[in-house]
Amino acid sequence: MADVEGAPGKTRGRPAGFGFIFISAVTSAMSIGIMVPILPNLLRQFVGGDTAAAVEWNVLFATCGGMMSFFAGPVLGMLADRWGRRPVLLVSLCGLGMDFLFMAFAPGLVWLFIGRLISGATSGVFSTANAYVADVTAPEDRARAFGWMGAAFNVGFLAGPALGGMLGQVNLRLPFMAAAALTLANAIYGAVILPESLPPERRAERFVLARANPLGSLRLLRSHPALADLARIFMLNQLAQMVWPSVFVLYTGYRYGWTPAVVGVTMMAGGVLGVTVQSFVVGPVIRRYGERGAMMGGAVAATLALAWYGLAPTGLGYWMGMPISALGGLMTPGLQGLMTQCVRSDEQGQLQGANQSMAGLSSVIGPSLFGLSFSWAVRHPTLHLPGLPLLLSAVIMAACVALGARGARRSTSLQPR
Repeated sequence: MADVEGAPGKTRGRPAGFGFIFISAVTSAMSIGIMVPILPNLLRQFVGGDTAAAVEWNVLFATCGGMMSFFAGPVLGMLADRWGRRPVLLVSLCGLGMDFLFMAFAPGLVWLFIGRLISGATSGVFSTANAYVADVTAPEDRARAFGWMGAAFNVGFLAGPALGGMLGQVNLRLPFMAAAALTLANAIYGAVILPESLPPERRAERFVLARANPLGSLRLLRSHPALADLARIFMLNQLAQMVWPSVFVLYTGYRYGWTPAVVGVTMMAGGVLGVTVQSFVVGPVIRRYGERGAMMGGAVAATLALAWYGLAPTGLGYWMGMPISALGGLMTPGLQGLMTQCVRSDEQGQLQGANQSMAGLSSVIGPSLFGLSFSWAVRHPTLHLPGLPLLLSAVIMAACVALGARGARRSTSLQPR
């Protein structure tokens, strides 16, 4: 197996493959980042400036989109195992681009809703990209490779939110046009240069309908004791992270008076810190403490940071917690690296599809849990605790720490079945 220049560790695929996947992750994250500071404000514009109503609509949109992703994830994962990663990734990029176009030109909430359903049904960009990385990277190097993917996501968030904030100051629809152009250009670029990472001899023999559903994907996650423990941690982590798209923009606007431009700059700063951790900290930590050590360290850091954010009374106090939050980026590379070691090469897509399904379920639960708790706290006549959703998220992350500690005590071999 030859080394791929610029890629983490040894790979089994063509050099162009990992390069495109990295670029795809960057541009997709940038597109989403462009949208993040603007969508809540667009919803607020549609509902006459009512912040609580905007939160409730955001909950509905995210819940329905997450439900679509919950059911679509296993299907996309099985398709990727049977027919390859390339077609699924390109279709997912096109679906994301269509969602941005709906947001750019929607005359009302109904059209925004349709766009979110399309995006949820084709939401396989990052899960398929992770399966691609597992294909072209040696098992012992996967955690570091997922660290690079995390860095790619954060690089996208360096420019995306700041650009979205600046474009949103001109026109609230302009950022969605830019995001659509970027995503669809990425799809066209991939159609021209992206090689397939999964050769025919390593693909699943057939598309198994019984596995192409959330219950079928759960059977895979329960097929190995270590994988089942890791899946629970993955699910809770995804749920905790849903606090950001659910309330971040509206929370910081309400509590600190931040404008979209300030939100964009803050997200860009968070991206810088995240890239630093993913690029320069993940590798040494994994070499010293292993994947499980990285996962546990990230979970502890995320727990502390979320509690800090929820209690921070000022914007300056919030910013002081960002370095701690960035260390939470240790968690996902370690967790993903451990999970991919539990399954065969022809099950990597199914694993990532199951992960996407769990992320979709988190998208169903999270907006209601965090959005409605924020709305309740804002409207409550005596309680003044706008950081309530962040504190709830910290409690969920603390449960990840507890599960990780229990799993370490009863850890079994992580070899594929």
